[in-house]
Amino acid sequence: MKLTLGFSPCPNDTFIFDALIHHKIDTEGLDFEVFYDDVETLNQKALRSELDITKLSYHAFAFVADKYVLLDSGSALGFGVGPLLISDIEISISDLQNAQIVNRKSEIVNPLIGIPGKYTTANFLLGLAFPNATNKVELVFSDIEDAVLEGRVDIGLIIHENRFTYQDKGLKKIIDLGDYWEKQTGCAIPLGGIVANRNLPAEIQHKINRVLRRSVEFAFENPKSGLEFIRSHAQEMSEEVMYKHIGLYVNKYSVDLGEEGKKAIKLLFDTAMEKEIIPEFERDIFITDLN
Repeated sequence: MKLTLGFSPCPNDTFIFDALIHHKIDTEGLDFEVFYDDVETLNQKALRSELDITKLSYHAFAFVADKYVLLDSGSALGFGVGPLLISDIEISISDLQNAQIVNRKSEIVNPLIGIPGKYTTANFLLGLAFPNATNKVELVFSDIEDAVLEGRVDIGLIIHENRFTYQDKGLKKIIDLGDYWEKQTGCAIPLGGIVANRNLPAEIQHKINRVLRRSVEFAFENPKSGLEFIRSHAQEMSEEVMYKHIGLYVNKYSVDLGEEGKKAIKLLFDTAMEKEIIPEFERDIFITDLN
């Protein structure tokens, strides 16, 4: 059976899916047609129910919980892995809270913030921490640093490997939004997960769940097995940076969410519904055991 599968070209995703799509593990008869897209494109595809299996932001998942079910493996949660707000000038947190900063031209402005997508968890955290910071423009995540440097935006909200490169470009961190979440909740921050279309038969959903876990476990046991595949999709990253990226986003929650991971996800959604950032929903979001 062939299924459509979407994930990002970032090292954490290619690390996780290498064994699955290259049949280094038993896929139980499943084959995959793969689509490589940035996270917001994947979010938009999920909103349109285009794929059988996809990576997506947890923020976006709240809008498609009626269409997709969350798998136990493949998620990106953790401590110290959250998105960062950066700029090329010094900006205080209090100024950002008031949505008034002094820009590079010494003008007092409502800062324009470059975000990696409306439905990203990064944007959710930005809204949670700074509800007044509403002047935003959506950009591809990999273009945000340059947009700040070129003065097209005042502040950038960066994710993925840009956590490792912004300082080399002379950019300054305003706040780590993952750290903000951790201090508020004591929980890991849920960034992205892997979901399966609810239209798939339950036995296929569970087969995907098993195969995905097998792929993640293979990757941990054979970390250099997918090196060439990972490198072929990475954006001019050195091997050291690629594996730093993987180490940051692939961890025990990627093998299995467990109760701790599920608690963090539920808290994220409960907080977002309370603040009316996402619509209320009652659908069980986690894959359930077969009877």
